[in-house]
Amino acid sequence: MPAEDLKKRLPPGQLLTERFPVLHYGPVPHTEFEDWVFMVWGEVETPLRLNWAEFNALPRTRVRMDLHCVTTWSKLDTEWEGVHLRTLLETGLVKPLPGASYVIQHAELGFTANLPLDLMLQENFLLATHYNGQRLSPQHGYPLRGVCGAIPGRTDLRDLYLWKGAKWLRGLEFSSSDQPGFWEQAGYHNTGDVWLEQRRA
Repeated sequence: MPAEDLKKRLPPGQLLTERFPVLHYGPVPHTEFEDWVFMVWGEVETPLRLNWAEFNALPRTRVRMDLHCVTTWSKLDTEWEGVHLRTLLETGLVKPLPGASYVIQHAELGFTANLPLDLMLQENFLLATHYNGQRLSPQHGYPLRGVCGAIPGRTDLRDLYLWKGAKWLRGLEFSSSDQPGFWEQAGYHNTGDVWLEQRRA
Protein backbone atom coordinates (compact mmCIF):
# COMPACT_ATOMS: atom_id res chain seq x y z
CA MET A 1 0.00 0.00 0.00
CA PRO A 2 1.42 3.44 -0.92
CA ALA A 3 2.64 5.38 2.10
CA GLU A 4 0.23 8.23 1.39
CA ASP A 5 -2.76 5.88 1.39
CA LEU A 6 -1.58 4.22 4.59
CA LYS A 7 -1.22 7.62 6.25
CA LYS A 8 -4.89 8.34 5.52
CA ARG A 9 -6.01 5.03 7.05
CA LEU A 10 -3.74 4.68 10.09
CA PRO A 11 -4.79 6.92 13.00
CA PRO A 12 -2.14 8.56 15.19
CA GLY A 13 -0.47 6.27 17.70
CA GLN A 14 -1.51 3.06 15.90
CA LEU A 15 0.67 0.22 14.59
CA LEU A 16 -0.29 -2.24 11.84
CA THR A 17 -0.70 -5.95 12.54
CA GLU A 18 -1.57 -8.92 10.36
CA ARG A 19 -2.85 -10.85 13.38
CA PHE A 20 -6.18 -10.40 15.12
CA PRO A 21 -5.17 -10.12 18.80
CA VAL A 22 -7.55 -11.54 21.41
CA LEU A 23 -8.24 -9.05 24.20
CA HIS A 24 -11.05 -9.18 26.74
CA TYR A 25 -11.70 -9.18 30.45
CA GLY A 26 -12.76 -12.40 32.15
CA PRO A 27 -13.47 -15.89 30.76
CA VAL A 28 -14.90 -16.78 27.35
CA PRO A 29 -18.62 -17.55 27.82
CA HIS A 30 -20.16 -20.82 26.67
CA THR A 31 -23.30 -20.43 24.56
CA GLU A 32 -26.26 -22.80 24.42
CA PHE A 33 -28.43 -21.86 21.45
CA GLU A 34 -31.56 -23.39 22.94
CA ASP A 35 -31.47 -20.64 25.56
CA TRP A 36 -30.01 -17.83 23.42
CA VAL A 37 -32.26 -14.77 23.08
CA PHE A 38 -31.46 -11.34 21.66
CA MET A 39 -33.47 -8.62 23.35
CA VAL A 40 -34.17 -4.92 22.73
CA TRP A 41 -35.84 -2.89 25.47
CA GLY A 42 -35.96 0.50 27.18
CA GLU A 43 -37.00 3.60 25.25
CA VAL A 44 -38.77 1.68 22.46
CA GLU A 45 -42.45 1.30 21.64
CA THR A 46 -42.40 -2.47 22.09
CA PRO A 47 -39.64 -4.69 23.51
CA LEU A 48 -38.19 -7.23 21.07
CA ARG A 49 -37.12 -10.83 21.67
CA LEU A 50 -35.51 -12.93 18.93
CA ASN A 51 -34.16 -16.46 19.16
CA TRP A 52 -31.07 -17.47 17.17
CA ALA A 53 -33.02 -18.61 14.10
CA GLU A 54 -35.12 -15.44 14.07
CA PHE A 55 -32.07 -13.22 14.38
CA ASN A 56 -30.34 -14.98 11.50
CA ALA A 57 -33.44 -14.55 9.33
CA LEU A 58 -33.01 -10.75 9.44
CA PRO A 59 -31.67 -8.95 6.34
CA ARG A 60 -27.89 -9.21 6.40
CA THR A 61 -25.03 -7.18 5.05
CA ARG A 62 -21.27 -7.32 4.65
CA VAL A 63 -18.96 -4.47 5.58
CA ARG A 64 -15.21 -4.13 5.00
CA MET A 65 -13.60 -2.15 7.80
CA ASP A 66 -10.27 -1.23 9.33
CA LEU A 67 -10.11 -2.10 13.03
CA HIS A 68 -8.35 0.12 15.55
CA CYS A 69 -7.78 -1.11 19.11
CA VAL A 70 -7.15 1.24 22.01
CA THR A 71 -4.05 -0.85 22.81
CA THR A 72 -2.54 0.66 19.60
CA TRP A 73 -2.86 -2.17 17.06
CA SER A 74 -4.71 -1.69 13.77
CA LYS A 75 -5.81 -4.34 11.28
CA LEU A 76 -6.87 -3.25 7.81
CA ASP A 77 -9.45 -4.63 5.36
CA THR A 78 -11.34 -6.99 7.66
CA GLU A 79 -14.69 -8.26 6.37
CA TRP A 80 -17.70 -8.61 8.64
CA GLU A 81 -21.18 -10.00 8.08
CA GLY A 82 -24.22 -9.39 10.21
CA VAL A 83 -27.15 -7.05 10.79
CA HIS A 84 -27.12 -3.27 10.88
CA LEU A 85 -29.01 -1.74 13.78
CA ARG A 86 -30.79 0.55 11.34
CA THR A 87 -32.23 -2.57 9.68
CA LEU A 88 -34.16 -3.27 12.88
CA LEU A 89 -35.60 0.24 12.65
CA GLU A 90 -36.30 0.15 8.91
CA THR A 91 -38.17 -3.16 9.20
CA GLY A 92 -40.25 -1.76 12.05
CA LEU A 93 -39.06 -4.38 14.53
CA VAL A 94 -37.66 -1.63 16.74
CA LYS A 95 -39.32 1.77 17.08
CA PRO A 96 -37.35 4.11 19.34
CA LEU A 97 -39.32 6.57 21.43
CA PRO A 98 -38.59 10.28 20.86
CA GLY A 99 -36.36 10.44 23.93
CA ALA A 100 -34.07 7.59 22.87
CA SER A 101 -30.60 9.06 22.36
CA TYR A 102 -28.26 6.29 23.57
CA VAL A 103 -27.94 2.53 23.25
CA ILE A 104 -26.35 0.36 25.92
CA GLN A 105 -25.00 -2.96 24.62
CA HIS A 106 -25.53 -5.75 27.15
CA ALA A 107 -23.33 -8.82 26.81
CA GLU A 108 -22.64 -12.04 28.68
CA LEU A 109 -21.23 -11.88 32.22
CA GLY A 110 -22.76 -8.45 32.82
CA PHE A 111 -20.46 -6.60 30.39
CA THR A 112 -21.80 -3.36 28.86
CA ALA A 113 -20.73 -0.83 26.24
CA ASN A 114 -22.39 2.52 25.53
CA LEU A 115 -22.80 4.60 22.38
CA PRO A 116 -25.04 7.40 21.14
CA LEU A 117 -27.85 6.06 18.97
CA ASP A 118 -26.74 8.06 15.93
CA LEU A 119 -23.29 6.44 16.00
CA MET A 120 -24.73 2.93 16.25
CA LEU A 121 -26.90 3.67 13.22
CA GLN A 122 -23.83 4.42 11.12
CA GLU A 123 -22.72 1.94 8.45
CA ASN A 124 -19.53 1.19 10.39
CA PHE A 125 -21.34 -0.40 13.35
CA LEU A 126 -22.55 -3.96 12.84
CA LEU A 127 -24.21 -6.68 14.91
CA ALA A 128 -21.82 -9.26 13.54
CA THR A 129 -21.99 -13.05 13.33
CA HIS A 130 -19.17 -13.65 10.79
CA TYR A 131 -15.60 -12.47 10.34
CA ASN A 132 -13.74 -12.93 7.02
CA GLY A 133 -16.32 -15.44 5.81
CA GLN A 134 -16.29 -17.61 8.93
CA ARG A 135 -18.46 -17.73 12.02
CA LEU A 136 -16.97 -15.77 14.87
CA SER A 137 -14.67 -17.75 17.11
CA PRO A 138 -15.57 -17.91 20.81
CA GLN A 139 -12.56 -15.69 21.62
CA HIS A 140 -13.80 -13.01 19.22
CA GLY A 141 -17.37 -12.88 20.46
CA TYR A 142 -19.24 -15.93 19.12
CA PRO A 143 -22.09 -16.02 18.35
CA LEU A 144 -22.79 -12.26 18.17
CA ARG A 145 -20.77 -9.14 18.76
CA GLY A 146 -21.03 -5.45 18.15
CA VAL A 147 -18.18 -4.32 15.93
CA CYS A 148 -17.18 -0.79 14.99
CA GLY A 149 -14.41 0.19 12.65
CA ALA A 150 -13.47 2.55 9.84
CA ILE A 151 -14.72 2.15 6.29
CA PRO A 152 -11.85 3.25 4.01
CA GLY A 153 -12.62 6.47 2.19
CA ARG A 154 -15.69 7.31 4.29
CA THR A 155 -14.76 10.59 5.93
CA ASP A 156 -18.41 11.26 6.80
CA LEU A 157 -18.44 8.55 9.49
CA ARG A 158 -17.19 8.76 13.08
CA ASP A 159 -14.48 6.11 13.56
CA LEU A 160 -14.31 4.50 17.03
CA TYR A 161 -11.94 2.19 18.85
CA LEU A 162 -12.91 -1.47 18.77
CA TRP A 163 -13.81 -1.64 22.47
CA LYS A 164 -17.00 0.36 21.78
CA GLY A 165 -18.54 -2.83 20.33
CA ALA A 166 -19.32 -5.56 22.87
CA LYS A 167 -18.42 -9.22 22.39
CA TRP A 168 -20.95 -11.98 23.25
CA LEU A 169 -23.81 -9.54 22.74
CA ARG A 170 -27.23 -10.45 24.13
CA GLY A 171 -29.27 -7.26 23.98
CA LEU A 172 -29.62 -3.53 23.40
CA GLU A 173 -31.12 -1.09 25.85
CA PHE A 174 -32.36 2.18 24.32
CA SER A 175 -32.03 5.02 26.80
CA SER A 176 -32.71 8.73 27.15
CA SER A 177 -29.51 9.12 29.18
CA ASP A 178 -25.97 7.90 28.76
CA GLN A 179 -24.76 5.02 30.94
CA PRO A 180 -20.97 4.51 30.86
CA GLY A 181 -20.04 0.92 30.05
CA PHE A 182 -17.55 -1.44 31.66
CA TRP A 183 -14.39 0.11 30.20
CA GLU A 184 -15.66 3.67 30.54
CA GLN A 185 -16.20 3.05 34.26
CA ALA A 186 -12.61 1.78 34.38
CA GLY A 187 -11.29 5.09 33.00
CA TYR A 188 -11.55 4.80 29.23
CA HIS A 189 -12.83 7.77 27.23
CA ASN A 190 -16.60 7.88 26.86
CA THR A 191 -16.51 8.48 23.08
CA GLY A 192 -13.38 6.72 21.79
CA ASP A 193 -12.75 8.60 18.54
CA VAL A 194 -9.66 7.04 16.92
CA TRP A 195 -8.53 10.17 15.06
CA LEU A 196 -8.66 12.27 18.24
CA GLU A 197 -6.86 9.52 20.23
CA GLN A 198 -9.64 9.45 22.79
CA ARG A 199 -8.23 6.52 24.76
CA ARG A 200 -8.50 7.59 28.40
CA ALA A 201 -10.87 10.02 30.07
